Amino acid sequence: MTGESRKVLKARITTALVFFVVLFVALVSRAYQLQILSGEALKARAERQHKDVLELHTERGKIFDRNGKVLAASTHVDSVGVHPSMIKDHEKTATELARILNTNKKTVRAKLKEQRSFSWIARKISPEQSQRIRALNISGIQLVKEPRRFYTNRGLASHVLGFVGTDENGLEGLEFKYDKYLKQVARKISWGRDARGNQFCMDERGGTSNDEKNNHLILTIDSRIQHVVERQLQEALKETGAHKGTAIVMDPRTGEILAMACVPDFNPTVFYRYSDEIRKNRAVADSFDPGSIFKPFVIAAALDEGVVSPDELVDCENGRYTVGKKVIREAENKKFRELTLRDILKYSSNIGSAKIAERLGKERFYRRMKQFGFGSRTAIDLPGEASGIMRSSELWTDVDLATIAFGQGVSVTAIQMIAALSGIANNGVIMRPQVVRGIIDNRGQVIREFTPSVMGRAVSAETARIITSYLTGVVGDKDGTGQNAQILNIAVAGKTGTAQKYDFTERRYSSEKVIASFLGFFPANDPRMTVLVVLDEPQRKRWGGQAAAPVFREVAQQVIRCFDNGIGEQEYVAEPLDMEIKNAAIEEITCDPSHDGKSFIPDFTGRTMGEVVRIARERNIDVRLSGTGWAVKQNPAPGAFCDDKTVCAVLFRPAY
Repeated sequence: MTGESRKVLKARITTALVFFVVLFVALVSRAYQLQILSGEALKARAERQHKDVLELHTERGKIFDRNGKVLAASTHVDSVGVHPSMIKDHEKTATELARILNTNKKTVRAKLKEQRSFSWIARKISPEQSQRIRALNISGIQLVKEPRRFYTNRGLASHVLGFVGTDENGLEGLEFKYDKYLKQVARKISWGRDARGNQFCMDERGGTSNDEKNNHLILTIDSRIQHVVERQLQEALKETGAHKGTAIVMDPRTGEILAMACVPDFNPTVFYRYSDEIRKNRAVADSFDPGSIFKPFVIAAALDEGVVSPDELVDCENGRYTVGKKVIREAENKKFRELTLRDILKYSSNIGSAKIAERLGKERFYRRMKQFGFGSRTAIDLPGEASGIMRSSELWTDVDLATIAFGQGVSVTAIQMIAALSGIANNGVIMRPQVVRGIIDNRGQVIREFTPSVMGRAVSAETARIITSYLTGVVGDKDGTGQNAQILNIAVAGKTGTAQKYDFTERRYSSEKVIASFLGFFPANDPRMTVLVVLDEPQRKRWGGQAAAPVFREVAQQVIRCFDNGIGEQEYVAEPLDMEIKNAAIEEITCDPSHDGKSFIPDFTGRTMGEVVRIARERNIDVRLSGTGWAVKQNPAPGAFCDDKTVCAVLFRPAY
């Protein structure tokens, strides 16, 4: 081999070595990039091609009433998923699923063709739909258990409870307000196929396991009283032709809300079938002109300020009083001369109230109404509370001062009104309204307790006593406007109201559209319950004394007659929360009083068939059962007397 040949060979060998070194370095660099620098990203990408990680929601905590009755709970239902790669006949499968699920076939077909290991087709379907899909026996269609919220009494206290969405997030009411306590962290489940094409399901344990503790709410609401209030409101709408109705029952000593109802109501389990207007809790979210139910607070303020005395007379100008350029008249064109403060309330004199407000003056009037809570939120533990409208006194004219005195030109909420009157019932001290007593865990241990709290003193105890005596005359006297609120052998303190609604189109108060109301408490000498009834635009019986007062009477009479609440009897003292939880919420004990050898029909609604049978057997009540699921209707109604011949028919339905 010549020298030239050796040089060429040596050059080729060097070039080859350099090539292999470069190639080796490139391979090592690429391997380092893939395994080290991009390893996690590529691993995640590979996993996405072979499996999906799904979040499955766990059960929300329960919501109990004050007696331990379940108002809201969760049960497991089926959701429909698909493994697209396992579907052989897309067209047939899409047709079958769309027919059963009542959904669009194109949408289902698109899901079946997705390039994923798992996709949802439909969430939380009915048992009937689940059964029909299972009967198809199609490979690749997966039924997955998910919790679904249901409300055991359908529409009962729906505006208080609120509702949850598909993802188990609270959207309204207490479900929204206390979502962080009721909702658990979702579990993560892996769905997919391994390298051999075998399907697998694996718990990632990235969330909370099923045996994790739940938190539950204990409410101040008494479902029995709630049931009575809702039923009476519904009857009132039929009787008067009113468009809407609102009622609240409150314990004036503690601020606890025993019932809060808005009619029409809705079924929170299927909340999406109802409009936002129907689902809104008008008891806290809507403001309205109060009309004459505002007058007791004006007179109370004047007495407390010392600008009037209990025994003086007020000249009511024979039914016509001019303020500025406005003429103030009495309702129904009545004419009064001199009236006592008691008679101003009993006859509901607009002119008398206006004159008393003039003595207070704008600044003192405004300050005193703010002390009663008007124009400010009560901070009740419900979302969406409005503050009402109480304009600054600096903006008032003389006419404003006069008209606000009889409840026109000021806007209030129902919760403000009942809290304010409860302050008079509670010796002048206003308690903050509340609907939740506490939060417990699965063992009944109290995690958090909400004790009654004072908002402030509105008037002195002596002034409160005087106003109570005046309001007792409104109901008890033969010529009082509140006669229809009378209860046999129980003294009632109350006030009627009929307020013209403001017509924003015409920019004036309507002569046709009114709000009829009644606000009162009982027994007047030892108040246990304050009740507010508001009917929006009654078409018949348009006055508060005609339309709203009878609702108050019926609610009060049924509460006194049917429930062991100590009214008119011995002192009633509530047990501590933890004791009530142990005796009621966890064991879900129901207690029905007996009277004169007869028993009361218990409230079966919201219970399973087994529970109904057990309770009926314990009370020696014959029951006739029909349907499946949870008890939704019964006859006779809860609280009715029964004897050994009574048969109670109970209807059951699924919870969706």
